[in-house]
Amino acid sequence: MDVRPHLALIATGMQAWREYLVESIAREYRIHLFAKAEPSWELAYVDGVTVVNTLEPDLAIAAARAVHDTDPFDGVLCWDEARIWPTACVAEALGLPGVSPEVVERCRDKHLSRTALAAAGVPQPASVAVASFEEARREADRIGYPVVVKPRALAASVAVIVVESADLLEDAYERVRGTTLPEVEEYEYGVLVEECLRGEELSIDSAVFGGKVVPLYLAHKRKGYEPFCEEIGHDLVADDPLLGDPALLKVIEDTHAALGFHTGMTHTEVFLTETGPRVVELNGRLGGDFIPYLGGRITGIDAGLAAAAVAVGRTPAVERTRTGAASVEFFYPEVATVFGALRVDESLLHPATDKVVPIAQPGELVERAEDGYMWARYAAALAIADTAGECREALDAAAKAITLEPAPPGTASVPAGPAMSGPPSEPTPMASWRPSAESAEAEAGAGADAAGSAG
Repeated sequence: MDVRPHLALIATGMQAWREYLVESIAREYRIHLFAKAEPSWELAYVDGVTVVNTLEPDLAIAAARAVHDTDPFDGVLCWDEARIWPTACVAEALGLPGVSPEVVERCRDKHLSRTALAAAGVPQPASVAVASFEEARREADRIGYPVVVKPRALAASVAVIVVESADLLEDAYERVRGTTLPEVEEYEYGVLVEECLRGEELSIDSAVFGGKVVPLYLAHKRKGYEPFCEEIGHDLVADDPLLGDPALLKVIEDTHAALGFHTGMTHTEVFLTETGPRVVELNGRLGGDFIPYLGGRITGIDAGLAAAAVAVGRTPAVERTRTGAASVEFFYPEVATVFGALRVDESLLHPATDKVVPIAQPGELVERAEDGYMWARYAAALAIADTAGECREALDAAAKAITLEPAPPGTASVPAGPAMSGPPSEPTPMASWRPSAESAEAEAGAGADAAGSAG
């Protein structure tokens, strides 16, 4: 008899970005997957599958209860932003660990977050939800330029724009107002005008359990393509001194308390300003952009297993057993290109290269990030080394080693991501490419493991 805890997993996300989490969890948990379509690569890791519209809480609850009545679940887990609210509804209905749907909504709705944080006195930027350009202009004048104009309910820095002066505000407002993502709700007051923070931006992934917020990984963001806030990369150090900074830890703890988030995994974004740490937002899920993967590699803290443990009411393993540095960098086309293939010159890669991951699919039109296309990435390079300097060398070498090969002329194309003015299409899973060995002996003649899992 399999005595492993039984876990309901609601959605997985794309293989290249999330397989490592499912692979880890499957070693210690029985997984029943609830998915919107028949799964593919997930079948290697799960014990059962239910196909259901996981965006509809009533349908998700009924489907989960049908399994739970004969083979009880010990917990429910999700890291898909659009589905963390239905997941909270399922956990509440089945009496399983987690926060309430109201808490999740408070995290997902950036205006509700701002309201709760303000009531608790947590340092954050001034922010107002507006429903018209006239309101946006009035509030921007009151706050003072530059301001940030952003969607109330999106994620991944999609359509977040820094507006330096009043003559640029209307275009930014219309871009933000017109940007939607599949499966994400819209609000009447759907645009936020906020104070523009200056300083370094961090993200902190934490496990929250037993009344404690335990930061696991801290990533330093690298941004580009102004006035957009595209996250072009992240840098992590296992023993980052900021993980012990009292002011930062207090802001993180106060943010969780203000939002009522007491059980689960979170991804908190914070600016280090001249007046101290100030909160950008708290996401009620694990972070993306390979941050949990890289953090796990350099600390020994497995994000998948930590998330699963918290979901079933267990104390997660959060002790650091390793050290080192890690980085990820994303690559963008210089001109709009129909993606054909990603070519990698292995001879140019640095030994610290961990993976090179194709993001675009053949036939997808990859637009320029400079033009406001927020998912214009066609590849990512990941590096793991003893020092941040070595990681930087590896990423610089990767930039010379990878080439975006266009599709043949006349190839029919589909959008690779969301434009600032319309709905996106979500890329489908891709395998990753990575060096097959790290030793000097293996470098001489080894090939690449094209089927290796990615972050």
